[in-house]
Amino acid sequence: MSHAPPLGALLRQYAAGSALTCDPVEQGLLNRGYRLRTTRGRYFLKHHFDPETANPVAIARQHRATQRLADLGVPVAPPLTGTDGRTVAVIGGHAYALHPWIDGRHRHGGQLTTEQCARLGALLGVVHASLERVMPTEGRIPARPADVTGATEGSAAAEGSARAGAGGSASAAAGGSAAAEGVDPARGADPADTFALIDRLLAQVRRHRPYDAFDELARHRLLERRALLERHADRRPPRGGSVGWVHGDFHPFNLLYRDGEPAAIVDWDRLGVHPRAEEAVRAAVIFFVRPVGALDLAKVRAYARAYRRTAGAGPAELAAAVHRVWWERLNDFWMLRWHYERGDTRADPQFPAASALAVWWTREYDAVCEAFAG
Repeated sequence: MSHAPPLGALLRQYAAGSALTCDPVEQGLLNRGYRLRTTRGRYFLKHHFDPETANPVAIARQHRATQRLADLGVPVAPPLTGTDGRTVAVIGGHAYALHPWIDGRHRHGGQLTTEQCARLGALLGVVHASLERVMPTEGRIPARPADVTGATEGSAAAEGSARAGAGGSASAAAGGSAAAEGVDPARGADPADTFALIDRLLAQVRRHRPYDAFDELARHRLLERRALLERHADRRPPRGGSVGWVHGDFHPFNLLYRDGEPAAIVDWDRLGVHPRAEEAVRAAVIFFVRPVGALDLAKVRAYARAYRRTAGAGPAELAAAVHRVWWERLNDFWMLRWHYERGDTRADPQFPAASALAVWWTREYDAVCEAFAG
């Protein structure tokens, strides 16, 4: 087992018995997780590994938030408290947390009925409204946007028992985009920066050897996106509206279903202050994108209406969020940057649908707006 956690010290700190089995779960893009069975029960052990989210103070804040949400009846999985009264264990310079194991399955939008899509939107609205009740409101400052990954309908189809609090991908619900360098988080990407990024990526594609099908698709999408941006460069959105506390990474891998109902919202590493309606739009785009890169607008409509009702968000707020997230996606090349600049290919399977979505969304812009705000 690679990167084995210090089980003895951890279990003593949580008085959780002796370890019987400890198996790594599928690793996300941020953190590491383990399915742990001890003489006292089953747990999910989370190693907060990502440097940007591993601050023990920030983790403790997330833990307090989930406990308060649980007290309000929101389906979450708060961590256990150690013998020292803390929920974060720092051992050898690494931060860990122990959560109850939640039996459940992930569900992407294609596996949800229209009624379940409405309940999903209502759930996110409840999360946003509840966070406003349990989190501080004075002096809050929007958090810095994080890299986003997105998840296609096909990639979110994982089945079987899953975990609570696991480190999933840093999704498009993360509250920002790594689309281009020099992004103004309050307004969005500057087309001039995106054009420069496209040119740089095209040069990297041309140099890549052996040249393969992924390179060909990347070249096609880069040229296609440049043409789209040239036509729509004047549609850069104005500065965003009101902000509030959001989950920050609401997508299929961070929601567990049991018996057709949400059992737990997990992975609160990106908890922060961002435009709430934008999280609602990003989440829908991840849940309801089809492998061909189109959105299931009937399901989006059911989801959005329920979200607006429970979150108290008006149609204009959703329409503005649609425009900002559309622009974000139009300028978004984080998957190609990972592939060509980092040599990290984990997101490659998501690229075909994600890159096609920006083209489809531009063509169907009015229909998408109507689905969210109509």
